Order: sequence, then structure tokens, then C-alpha cells
Amino acid sequence: MGDNYAGMRLFRVSFLILFLELACIRWFGSTVVFLTFFTNVVLLATFLGMSVGCLAARDRRPLVTTVIPLLLLSVVLALGVWYVYTYVGQIAVDVGRQRSPQQIYFGTEYNPRDVARLEIPVEAIAGLFFATIALSFVGLGQEMGRALDNIADRIAAYTLNIAGSLAGIGAFTALSYAQAPPEIWFAIALALCLSFVPHWDALQVYSQIAVLLLVALAAHVPGLQTIWSPYYKISYQPIGGLISTNNIGHQQMIGVAKTGPGYLLPHILNKESGAAPFDEVLIVGAGSGNDVAAALQSGVGHVDAVEIDPAIFAIGKRDHPEHPYDDRRVTVYIDDGRSFVRRSGKKYDLIVYALVDSLVLHSGYSSIRLESFLFTREAFEAVAAHLKPGGVFAAYNAYRQGWLVGRLDKMITEVFRAEPVVIAMPYRPRFVPDEATQSIVTFILASADASRLARIRDRLAADPLRLQARDIRPAAVDVRPGELVPTDDWPFLYLRDRVIPALNIRGMLVMAAISMALIAFVVPRDRRRPNWRMFFMGAGFMLIETKGVVHLALLFGATWIVNVIVFSAILVMILCSNVFVLLVRPERVWPPYVLLLASLAVAAVVPMNTFLDLPGAVRVAVSSAIVFVPVFFAGIVFATAFRASAAPDTDFASNIAGAMFGGLAESLSLVIGFNLLLAVAGVFYLLSAMQPRAILHRGLIN
Repeated sequence: MGDNYAGMRLFRVSFLILFLELACIRWFGSTVVFLTFFTNVVLLATFLGMSVGCLAARDRRPLVTTVIPLLLLSVVLALGVWYVYTYVGQIAVDVGRQRSPQQIYFGTEYNPRDVARLEIPVEAIAGLFFATIALSFVGLGQEMGRALDNIADRIAAYTLNIAGSLAGIGAFTALSYAQAPPEIWFAIALALCLSFVPHWDALQVYSQIAVLLLVALAAHVPGLQTIWSPYYKISYQPIGGLISTNNIGHQQMIGVAKTGPGYLLPHILNKESGAAPFDEVLIVGAGSGNDVAAALQSGVGHVDAVEIDPAIFAIGKRDHPEHPYDDRRVTVYIDDGRSFVRRSGKKYDLIVYALVDSLVLHSGYSSIRLESFLFTREAFEAVAAHLKPGGVFAAYNAYRQGWLVGRLDKMITEVFRAEPVVIAMPYRPRFVPDEATQSIVTFILASADASRLARIRDRLAADPLRLQARDIRPAAVDVRPGELVPTDDWPFLYLRDRVIPALNIRGMLVMAAISMALIAFVVPRDRRRPNWRMFFMGAGFMLIETKGVVHLALLFGATWIVNVIVFSAILVMILCSNVFVLLVRPERVWPPYVLLLASLAVAAVVPMNTFLDLPGAVRVAVSSAIVFVPVFFAGIVFATAFRASAAPDTDFASNIAGAMFGGLAESLSLVIGFNLLLAVAGVFYLLSAMQPRAILHRGLIN
């Protein structure tokens, strides 16, 4: 009976931790824009809190009583930062020296700083939230550590932990699908949290009410409609058609014929080249419909409109002044653009990247953004392959930096074997690598038909068009010597060089200092020494998980549902590992270690895009094997070691701390790419196998 009670308690706390972790990642990331500049600050904060809590499992104080008040503090701080950033003009936040950055961060562009203004380093803000969110999870980690200690069968305990986490993912996925608001997420999480508090008091009750009220009020601004899509907090202003995502201006619905002729530019230039109107058009990033409306007004035959966010599409279908999505010539696909292009059997006269700029990370596990795999050499090759003879590719955005325009120019020239037409609006004669261009919309027109581009270029040079009271003329582009070209293995369009940006390094140092301080403050001195074997297992597994998420995003699309399937499949694979250990009860751990390292080596040397051209069923089978076989063997290694653990709370805490370290090590992908990240994971697993504790642990390695 005792084990059953402890088992249910472990399942509940595991569910709660995963559910609340996802809620915090979404809510804090959408409220405090600066947190998106550090790949996984909220995720790592939850890991730290869980790890410290497990290490404090034998502390008699019920730290779970601090969870809700500390979460309230984090929410208040988040809303305070949002208010100051939005409404108080005398405070500026320094984000990576945006005049000449190592990496372009969207949402906070460079502005000249007035000497009298107070400037706050963004890593200080990230550190503040890292600390408060980590503290919020310490009490839950303590509950998890106690539950692990109370179950004699360690594998059964670990299985319950994974099962609870899997249920937490499922529950949050269902709410995301239903576009439930955050007050629902937090109501569920806080109610579960209260079930672990021994005795409620006024602080617990009032803190819970305050969290729910503040979260609800923050999403209800007069004149705005707030929608929580699976990707964004969307703030929609019906008057003016303005759409913001995560408190950053994203797009505006306009009457293209009257106020948005810029959207007509690819069609106007096509006409100027002497060609007939485009027949088949593909628009990637169709959004609320401006580019679709422009295409229809230009007399195209048919439009395939691809938009990843269902809520943004729904706003456009309902409220766009020209109702382009109601036209019979339009077919809408809610999908990832790269995935759609790969699967499409059609060829197009025109393919448009329409302001493809997600402003959001693909997940909390990696540095890629939703659109990262659209801007690689392989992606542009796929676009070129889906154009008809003489077909045209158009992309436009405020690309912010001259070197970024040069990078796109180089990549397009190499793929299409013809120099593109580049237009700056407002006009500038030349793009220089070290100049900021964030106030300039850059339009790029590419084609394998060099003569067609030459006609357009000559026509504009001789007699500029006038559009929106601006001259439309071609601009020259200076490309840096040795300019990097993003690939599917290194898909970092916005990173200037193969480096870890100084801002990221400073952020890591801040998080490391906070972690050491929290451990010193909360964890008893005799429990601060980690199980290094478990630590390095956690670090290696985090990198395997990251590579799996990125790999399958490339193969099947960077959509939220693919993310959910990947994380769920990884947990299911761990359950399979546990079942194997329970049934087979291996006495030697070196065979799964060898198989794990061999599978990592195979995955590291086979490029991710190798599988793109395989038939659908074969692609699923082979890519799943590449991703999930290492997970299976890693699960066997962990479960075999954890089976005989004398201190499961300490060992599990060490594993979580290692996962946090692996999350920081993910930044190495900015230098070496994602495939070689698995080599780093292999090194971590080798280090885990070499630990003295592993050699002496029941003779498991022999």
C-alpha cells in the first residue's frame, strides 16, 4: 500500500513538473521578449530547480510551500519588465550590441542610446528570471526526490516518472490544440501543486488567486484580441488589422490595392520583363493574406498558400479587407514551408518567401528558429527544383544587417547560378557588410534565367519605377570574403560567424553563478557532491534529444505537432528501455554502452538531409532508427545503473544537473553544427563510463 501511494505521488509530481515546465516556457517566453535571446533559459531554470530540490529531498522542511509564492514573484517580475519595456522610455536594454552584432536578435533592434538613459544588460534580466523560476521548481523537485526514495524498485519508480511526464505532455498538447489561455494552464498546475502542500494558509491561497488574476489580466488589453496559438501569444487589433506575436509587431492586414502596392512588386517586375502573368504561385509564410491578395489582383491562375500558424490564418480568413482566402483560386496548407516544398510534386512560376520571420525559437532545446531550415543552401536548391523553366523566386524582409543581405545574395547566386536582383526600399545604391539596415525592406528576385533578370535590372537602372512614392532601382551588394552559407547541418542564417556569441557566453556565466549560489544556499553540504556517472549521462542524453528534435524538424517540418510527437516518442523509447531492463535484467552495462556509442557514430557521420529524398515510409523508418536507437541504448545504460542506486534522489538530481550542462553545451552547435553535436554526446557518455563509481558499482562493467 505504501509503494502504491508513493507511486501515485511520483506520477502526479512528474506530471505536474512537466506540465508546469511547458506552461512556464510558453508564458514567460511570450511575455518577456528578452528571454528568447537565450536558447533555453526557462528550460534550464526548471532543470536547476528540480535538481536542487531532489538534493534537498531529505530536508524536513516542506519546500513545496514556496512554489506558488515564488511563481507569483516571477509573474510579477515578468509583467513589470514588460510594462517598463513597453511604456517607460528612459530605460533601455542592451541586446548584444545591435549596431554590429555577432547574432541578430529580433524584437529589440539597435537604437542610439541617450546618455541620460539607464541601460540594463539583457543577461541581467535573463539571470533574474533564471533564479526566480529555478526557485519556483525546488519544492517540486524535493517532492519528486522524496517519492523516488520511497519506492524500493528503482526501475518501477523511473518508469512512473516517465509515464507522468508523458501524461503531462499529452495534457498540455491538448490545451495547445484547443488554444486554451494561460489562466487555464496555471489553474491546473497550481491546483495540483496545492495538493502537495501539507497545510494551506492564506499565503498559498491568495498567491494562487493572484497568479491567475495577473496572467488573465495581462492577456486582456482593451482594443486587443488575445489568441494563444500553438506557437505564439497573438495580440490582434481589429481596428487597423495589426497582429503582434509575443508582444512584437508581426504583420498588418491592409487593402493591397490602395495602401500596399509593395506586395505587388514581384508581379510588376514580371510584367516589366515582358512576361505573361504568373500561372502557378506558391507563397510560403502567407500569414493573414496580403501576398495572396496581391497575387490574385495580378491575375495569377492559382495560389498555394502555406502558413504554419493556424490562428494567424484564421484571422486573415475572417477579417482581411479583401478576403483573399475565400477566392476559389487559393488552396491553403497549414504546414511548415520547407516540408511542403519537399513533398509537393508541383512546379511553380513564382515562389515567394513572404516576410518569413517567425520571431520565435523552434523549441526550448535548440538555437534554431521556426524558419531556420527555409534559409539553407539545401532549402534554396529545393525551391529552384520546384520552379518551372524561367520561374522566379522572390524573398523580402527587413534583413537588418548588410552582411545578412550579402549572405543571401551569395547563397542565391550559388544555387541559381545567376546574380539576383536586389532592391532596397527606401532606395540605397549599395549594401555594405558592416552597416545596419533594419529600417530598410530588402527585396530579392532570383531565377535560373539570367537573361530575364538582366532585362529587369537594365529596365530599372534606365527608368526606375515609382512605388509608394519611392524609386525602385537595383542595388549593388558587397559580400564579405569567405562569407558563410547556412546548411541543413549549420542552419544559422542570423549568426555572423561560427562562434558562440559573447552575449550567450555571458548568459552562461550568469546562470552558472546562480546555480552555484542556489546549491550552496539550499543543498546540505554533505549532499553537494554529484554522481558524476549520472551527471555525464544526463549531459549526453540532452544532446541526443536536441539532435533528434532538430533532425525530425528538418525531415517532417518544424511544426508544433512534430515537436510533440518527437518528445513523446523519446519518452516512449525510454519506457521501452525500462521494460527491457526489467525483463532481461542485464548484469553488464558495457554492451549497451558500445551499442550506444556505435549508433551515435553512425548518426554523426550521416548528414541529416541524406533522408530527404527517400520515399515516405522508408524515410520515417530510417530516420526514426537514426534518432531513436541511441535513445533506446542510452535508456538501457541509465536504467541499468539506476536499478541499484542507493541514493536515487542524489543520482536523479545529478542526472538532471547533467542535462542542464548538456543544454548549455548545445551552444556548441553554433560552431560545429548539429551532426558533430552527437560526437560531443559520445564524449559525455565515455566520461560517464570511465567514472570510478561506474567501475565499482556492483561489478556492472567487466
